[in-house]
Amino acid sequence: MGYATVEAAQADLDKVRALLAIPDKDDEEGREAIAALLVHVAANKEPIPDYDETKRRLRTGQNLVNRITIGEWLDQWMASEQHRRATTVSYESHVRLYIKPNIGDVRIDRLQVAHVARMFQAIEDQNEVIRANNLDRKELEVQIKRTSIRSEKRKLREQLASLPPYRRMVGPSSRQRIRATLRAALNDATAQQLITFNAAAHFKIPSKRPKPLVWTAERVEQWQATGVRPSPVMVWTPEQTNQFLDHAKYHRLYAMWHVLTFRGLRRGEVCGLRTEDEDLDAGTLQVAKQLTEVDYEVEESDPKTEAGKRTVVLDAATVKVMRAHRAQRASERLTAGPAWVESGRVFTQRNGEQLRPSWVTDRFAGLTAQAGLPPIRLHDLRHGAATLALAAGVEMKTVQEMLGHSSITVTSDTYSTVLPEVARNAAEAIAGLVARRTGTDGHTSGTQRPSHRETVKN
Repeated sequence: MGYATVEAAQADLDKVRALLAIPDKDDEEGREAIAALLVHVAANKEPIPDYDETKRRLRTGQNLVNRITIGEWLDQWMASEQHRRATTVSYESHVRLYIKPNIGDVRIDRLQVAHVARMFQAIEDQNEVIRANNLDRKELEVQIKRTSIRSEKRKLREQLASLPPYRRMVGPSSRQRIRATLRAALNDATAQQLITFNAAAHFKIPSKRPKPLVWTAERVEQWQATGVRPSPVMVWTPEQTNQFLDHAKYHRLYAMWHVLTFRGLRRGEVCGLRTEDEDLDAGTLQVAKQLTEVDYEVEESDPKTEAGKRTVVLDAATVKVMRAHRAQRASERLTAGPAWVESGRVFTQRNGEQLRPSWVTDRFAGLTAQAGLPPIRLHDLRHGAATLALAAGVEMKTVQEMLGHSSITVTSDTYSTVLPEVARNAAEAIAGLVARRTGTDGHTSGTQRPSHRETVKN
């Protein structure tokens, strides 16, 4: 394509000469990179690159020609074998559902913190839509239950059918994991000299870890009326926990529910327990492996952190439950005969195959509903184990080690005010200390109240 004027042609020629002058005279590799860039620009009829940007990219060792988008890089990154695994949530779902739809068309070398902020604002906007749709559905369901007029029920059900289905919102923990996925992908892009600035590493999500709340009678009544949980993280009372265990004791994997309830293992950790991790004579379980599920494929991996690799001490009652489970597992092995699959796991399917983590979650939800209990997530059993331990007077440091938290701050911030019994017992203990030193009228016990004159002298 020609130029309309001599001035326009001269301007582009000056730009090309400036680009060619960027490398030092003895920088053969730099001159070759600039030449390859100009050939690429001419072949694709692209505008002549900016001088300052080209100079920066050359000085930092970046590829001058390969200017891919975030979406294109993520496709390459996900295709590499080393990124096929995920720890807690699949990288693939983060990329497909949140990152590519929002910033996938941005060139990777031009990604800024503002782009990342825009993505998370879009996620929060979608949360508001989901929240409104869920409330609309729940309101219609309540109306359907309350009306006895058939025609009215039919009309309300038609309205309900036209609404979107219930969906889960993207919570604070999920947002942190989405950011971690993007940050990891950009870290690898930096290592390959595609970029020099990781925008995800410099973006801070303005979120606060939700505090667990207990299913008090008032909260249960409110939930039954509205269908809205008071908090994303809910914990059963000791009485509700006992109700669950009474119902679950007839399930063949009762020992698993017992361990989850009292020792606070994560879902992947309890599924990944191996028979060699079980030492019932010593009364311990070694958390050394976990199972994660990615695209319906179950994979074994190490715990998420070094603190996650831990020894969990079992109480006598739990040891007894685990011994009964071991005997049951041996009986199931004999019954299965040649059909038995030796997975080496402590908790298995009837034929010995390892458990699918998503199945454990689904089964827990079913048992909870059958027991007539207010809903909690499977992960909330972990929160429940911590609050029960604190209510029993266990030291915060011990609870941290039991849960495998890397920092005691996480444990303290999350659980220190959960159960009303914890705060109440602390208040009573403080009052007890004061009561031992004062009389019932508030005066020092065992001595007479000093006179005003004596007080002044002192």
